[in-house]
Amino acid sequence: MVQPTWQDPEPLALDTAPLPEYGSGSLADLLPTLAGGMGVPGMTAAISELTPADRNCVFLIDGLGWEQIKAHPDEAPYLHSLLGGSRGGTGRPITAGFPATTATSLASVGTGLPPAAHGLPGYTARDPRTGALMNQLRWKPWTDPHAWQPYPTVFQLADAAGVHTAQVSSPTFEHTPLTKVALSGGTFHGRLTGEDRMDLAAAQLAAGDRSLVYTYYSEVDGKGHRFGIDSDAWRGQLMYVDRLVQRLAEQLPPRSALYVTADHGMIDIPFDEESRIDFDEDWELRAGVALLGGEGRARHVYAVPGAESDVLAVWREVLGEQFWVASRDEAIAAGWFGQPGACDERVYGRIGDVVAAAHADVVIIASQNEPHESAMVGMHGSMTPVEQLVPLLEVRS
Repeated sequence: MVQPTWQDPEPLALDTAPLPEYGSGSLADLLPTLAGGMGVPGMTAAISELTPADRNCVFLIDGLGWEQIKAHPDEAPYLHSLLGGSRGGTGRPITAGFPATTATSLASVGTGLPPAAHGLPGYTARDPRTGALMNQLRWKPWTDPHAWQPYPTVFQLADAAGVHTAQVSSPTFEHTPLTKVALSGGTFHGRLTGEDRMDLAAAQLAAGDRSLVYTYYSEVDGKGHRFGIDSDAWRGQLMYVDRLVQRLAEQLPPRSALYVTADHGMIDIPFDEESRIDFDEDWELRAGVALLGGEGRARHVYAVPGAESDVLAVWREVLGEQFWVASRDEAIAAGWFGQPGACDERVYGRIGDVVAAAHADVVIIASQNEPHESAMVGMHGSMTPVEQLVPLLEVRS
């Protein structure tokens, strides 16, 4: 009798990861395309499907991915009706960029640069100067914003070129470091309610012959993290934001284009040991690791000096069926953070010695060191379609 031969499963091949469309269809390409259409020097139309307009408004809905809109036609009838015209009438989404997380995506939107250039490569990343983890959403510990991200924003370039430029968002965000490095330029207008933001965004569009206006809403993401995208609370927010988009669309002044997009999608992760791997309780994953950065579905792993290859081997062996696990150089070469092989020198050390991006419906939590994040229902960060694909819905006047 021939005995079966058992082999260890092969880790996921890195070339099977669905890469962001840097340079042709990512969030980083949106504002340069719009600004280029308005004649801003140095800006080019990277997203070739879009038609120029004199007045452009970007409404970014935090956490509302392409797949979520497709799955909820009853809760979001107006947004759903626009799907066929997404991305200049192609009916296709664009990609967020990696990792698919708010700090990274907002920096990509505002600077028109991929993470390997703007330097916000995750929710948390190591500061090579200090060796400490830097939370790039909350900006802790404090770091000089313009040293961390030195490039001008597209808003600043547009404003300098004579385009009427404005951001309409929550007053909370007016003076945050993330706003300074990603979304500053022109004037900031703080408004508390979604309705007030829509009305003011329309008024700001009309305020110039050439206008570039950005507005933002966060609570779809907030309810998704807390309750999950299968919750009534999340669906209620989706219904509300659907009405906001329609309210803004119906007020567009002449020669305007409204683009509705998002910074990432979201996936609900079950609360069981198979779906939530606890780094703080796993001696194998902790071995040789000095710092754990990123977030549950997009981890930056910083090794003790000299242990980099061992950490990579262990993470690939333990997680390789569920995560794409790459060394820093492999992830950069593959194009995870920008064009393949491209990375600013100042950004290189912020990326983990090992980078792990979830493929399966699983997260790596840290119950002791990240109790708040570990308790979230909805998660995001990786390159799967549900997280990576975001809408580019269009309404023109």
